[in-house]
Amino acid sequence: MIDKLGTAGIAGALMLLAGLALVAWSAPIVAVGLALVLAGTGLVVKGLATGLLKQFGFA
Repeated sequence: MIDKLGTAGIAGALMLLAGLALVAWSAPIVAVGLALVLAGTGLVVKGLATGLLKQFGFA
């Protein structure tokens, strides 16, 4: 999976984790909420991408 992300994707994931760690250091409850929002957004994007690929016959 890492090879499919590319350099920009890996850098983005590291920045995302660093930002979440910074928030967790300051306010752990807020960090949990942010992590849930990010996970939910990822699932929605994955669902939309899968549906779009199915429409075009790729999946």
